[in-house]
Amino acid sequence: MTAPRTPTLFWEDFAPGSVREFGGLTVQRDDVIRFAGEFDPQPFHLDEEAARQSLFGGLAASGWHTCAMVMRMMCDAYLLDAASLGSPGIDNLRWLKPLYPGDVLHVRMTVQEARPMNSRPHVGLIRSQWEAIARRPDGREETVLTMEGWGMFRRREVPAPDVSAPPSP
Repeated sequence: MTAPRTPTLFWEDFAPGSVREFGGLTVQRDDVIRFAGEFDPQPFHLDEEAARQSLFGGLAASGWHTCAMVMRMMCDAYLLDAASLGSPGIDNLRWLKPLYPGDVLHVRMTVQEARPMNSRPHVGLIRSQWEAIARRPDGREETVLTMEGWGMFRRREVPAPDVSAPPSP
């Protein structure tokens, strides 16, 4: 379990147009099979021979496993240091190419929009686009996943309301 950290990143630190690149996670065969066995037990994620006979041509990570790895890299790169308040959801998730054991996964996050939340002025919203890029063992790089979504972050300059105080008359 990860202990809470004192936030160093707030909504104001995610300006539209800003880009963060992070990652460098090597995809491991045993992890692909373990994740698939528990969450996506399709043959091309579990069995090398079945995978060779599939459209993937070899053992491929589940798209959901790719999402989970991206999420972990996001946490390690910035979310655990941010005043993150969660997300209302992801849009336009696309798995563009398979991710294979031996690939090294990187992520590029681009902030597309930032605005205060109307109903909660102490919260800022950011809309981002993420690209998960696989560096193949032969050195090629291919985008394997794209998604867009919103994140909610506490604002540095607007204090949160005191919910313990009685309402004023």
